[in-house]
Order: sequence, then C-alpha cells, then structure tokens
Amino acid sequence: MSVFDELVGQQHIVSILKGAVTSARSGEETQEMTHAWVFTGPPGSGRSSAAIAFAAALICPNDGCGTCVDCRTARAGGHADVEIISTEGLSIKIDEIRELLQRVSWAPSVGAWRVVVMEDADRLTESAANALLKAIEEPGARTVWLLCAPTLHDVLPTIRSRCRHLQLRTPSTSDVAEVLTRRDGVSQGLAEFAARASQGHIGRARHLAMDEVIRDRRNTIMHLPLTLVDIASAFKAAATLVDLATEEAKAQAEIKDEKESTELAQAWGQGATGRGMATGGSKALKELEKEQKSRTTRMVRDSLDGALLDLATLYRDVMMVQSGITDTLINQDLEREITALAHKSGPNITVEKINAIMRARTNLSYNAAPLLTIEALMCTLAQSAPSSAASAQ
Repeated sequence: MSVFDELVGQQHIVSILKGAVTSARSGEETQEMTHAWVFTGPPGSGRSSAAIAFAAALICPNDGCGTCVDCRTARAGGHADVEIISTEGLSIKIDEIRELLQRVSWAPSVGAWRVVVMEDADRLTESAANALLKAIEEPGARTVWLLCAPTLHDVLPTIRSRCRHLQLRTPSTSDVAEVLTRRDGVSQGLAEFAARASQGHIGRARHLAMDEVIRDRRNTIMHLPLTLVDIASAFKAAATLVDLATEEAKAQAEIKDEKESTELAQAWGQGATGRGMATGGSKALKELEKEQKSRTTRMVRDSLDGALLDLATLYRDVMMVQSGITDTLINQDLEREITALAHKSGPNITVEKINAIMRARTNLSYNAAPLLTIEALMCTLAQSAPSSAASAQ
C-alpha cells in the first residue's frame, strides 16, 4: 500500500514524485527534488490529492507507506509539519499568507520537512501572491511548497518560474469506474454512468454514484434544454437552474455554518457560567459570518459551473449525433432526446450553444450576476436558427 495508490491514471506523476522522495531521503542535491512545485490539471484530475500524497511521503519514515501515523495525519490535515491551505471563499488574502509565513518559518517538529500544500493557488490576491513570492524566493532550508491550480497561467509568472511544474491529466472513464467499484463498492453499471457523466472528475463521480439526490438533481438539469421553446420557457429554465444550484449550496453551507458558529461562540465563552462571551467575541462572530457568506457565494457559483458543464455534455452528444456518431455518447440514457434535438438544427448551431455555455462559465468566474447570466444563456439555447446577421441574409 502507498499514499500514491489513490492517484487515478497519473502513473507519470507518481514516478516523478517517488523519485523526488528518494532524492530527498538521500540528502544529496539532485535534479529530482526542489523546494517549490506547481501541480496543475483539469478539475477532478487529483492535483490536490497528488500534492497531499507527496507531502505525506516526504514526512513518512517509509516513503509514503500510507498506514503509519505520519501518513494518516498528513492526509487528514492534522500533522504538525504539514500545512494544507484550502479556501472556501472567493480568494486567499494577504493576511492569511502573512500568518502562514510566520508558522512555516519554524523548523520541522517531527519529520524532516515542513510542507505547505496550497490547494487553490489560483485564488491568491495580487498582494497575497507577492507575499508568497518572497517566501519561495528565499525558502527555509527544510520547507517545501506545493501549489495547486487549474493551469500554469493561473499562477503568478514570477512564482511559477521558481517552481517545478507537474501537469496531471484527466483520468479515463474506465480508470474512474474501476476506482468506484473497487474502493466504494459501486455496481459496475452505476460506476460507468458516474464516470461518464463526471467526465473523469473523480470527486463528482463518487458523489453521483453514492448520492441519489445528486443524480436526481442532475437529471432535472439535463432535461431543461428539452423544455426550451420560447423566451418564457428560457426564463423559467434559468430560474429553475439557479434555484437548484442555490438550494444545493445553502444546504451544504447551513450545516457548516451552524457548527462553526456554535464552536466559535463556545470558544469565546458562550454558555459558560458568568457574563457570556468574552470581549471580542461578537466581532469574531461577525467576521465568521462574513467568511461564511463569501463561502456560500462561491459554492453557488461552483454548483452552477458544474451544472453548465453537464449541459455542455448534452450538446456535445447532440453534435456527435449530428456527425453520425452514436457509440461514444456521454449521456446514453438520453439518447432518444439527444437525437430529437440533433434533428432540430445543424452542427453550427450546436457549436454556438456550446460556446455560449463556456462564455457563461467565464462570466460567472468574473462575478457576473448568476440569474442574469443564466437567463441570457437559456435564451441563446432556446434558439434553433443562427442569430447572426449574415445567416439572416
């Protein structure tokens, strides 16, 4: 068993990381090991999992056995020498980086290295990125930085130029299905459906396979394009999609919010004998509420983004049918509906619709109003003929 066993379809990355661990263990200066790394890859490829596995292997006395206390605590985020930084808000701010730099300046307390895993390096504000740059330029003798981002261009150029880059790839459908059946006991048919529907995103595939509510929600979303016949239906579909995303995000957020608020209030003395919370407790709760609101906003956008990716697979399948290919459909359970959509327009219209979905995703990432963005998208998807002036002529 090894900490790298959970990296699906990333054998090329595992080989490099094992070589780096061996080099780090020898203490000799070689090309295999460096103090700063950037892990990039599409969503669900496992870039954060790869970074955390590497961190565990570096502090494990057995090169990442996966069973010792060091491996287990490192992967769970509880090891004294491993910092796992992940933001649930919209950005990582400079104050967070300054606090982090103070902590990582200490020497390792248990293992040979102090390792920092930053799961969302693409969410660093400019000032936070500049503060991090200085630490990477002047690293501690036993500190290793592992940054994760969707693409190399999402990382500040001055930072990425000082890091070793590892590019993860999207796992194959068969690899994801095999993991679901082996690790989670999912039936073969359901595992294959989840692997196809998630497009190789391991986390989404597992949620789809294990949660019937999520499958029902996706089914509702995938049927929305079938209801688009005019502007009124487009606005109704947009409202449905935004409501589904908001409900999903709020349901997840409420559980976390209540637990965090209760724990923070108790930490400041609420419920204890005496006068209640200590001075400063109310301010701390307000700061927490601000962070929770930011997290919910991000969760709504993430949920919408996932829904838009699902819709893109539908129109991808439509284009495949229009091209005469039906044996590689992602949404095989909707083949009849997809075929009907394919006969209503040509491939050029389908490409326009896919591009519209991608533009909506980009606009949401730039903080565009969700409902307005989705309404504009649904109006575009409701069209069955080219909208350009040239086509009208």
